[in-house]
Amino acid sequence: MLDFSFFTWEVFRGYVLNGMYFSFALTAVATLGGIFFGTLLAMMRLSGIPFLAWPATVYVNGMRSIPLLMVLLWFFLLVPILIGRPIGAEMSAVVTFIAFEAAYFSEIMRAGIQSIPRGQVYAGQAMGMTYGQNMKLVILPQAFRNMLPILLTQTIILFQDTSLVYIITAHDMLHGFTVAGSNLSRTRESYILAAVFYFVICFSLSALVKRLNKKIAIIR
Repeated sequence: MLDFSFFTWEVFRGYVLNGMYFSFALTAVATLGGIFFGTLLAMMRLSGIPFLAWPATVYVNGMRSIPLLMVLLWFFLLVPILIGRPIGAEMSAVVTFIAFEAAYFSEIMRAGIQSIPRGQVYAGQAMGMTYGQNMKLVILPQAFRNMLPILLTQTIILFQDTSLVYIITAHDMLHGFTVAGSNLSRTRESYILAAVFYFVICFSLSALVKRLNKKIAIIR
């Protein structure tokens, strides 16, 4: 018989709250870092300069071909051996997520950049803008607006993926529910509650993305 009466505010605060903070923080940092480096990768791939485009293409295709869990384990287990000291589960998660998500955000940004009419690119070039100035002042602002719903959708997927850091013992939201269930002998109830929390958060964010998408469609 399932019994959820154990899940009080004290249990939530003592076991889950800090993990929830870390899950949100990891999502925010990985999103910002992924968008930043992903934009750089997208610009490198579209630059037409072989020594920039080729490494970026190899990196993006390579990262997108490997499961996130495998990358997480590689970084957590191998990097400390290479540098000669441990770096901690939380730091491993942050670095891995930024490096991994940059590849996915790169493809989103590349599609956004390519969606801008070529006439605007040529107009910027005719005004004497460099490639970097054209991207910064003309192309990227429009690409970000066009791709905002997709970027936010990828962020929701990223939040779901944060549960994978449990495998390297990082204290995320899932880890908090797991410890609570283990210590209070309510393992099944804890995993059900964890699923409910993830569902409510992701469903709410998805609803916000849909509303934003409608507003952008109206503006267009």
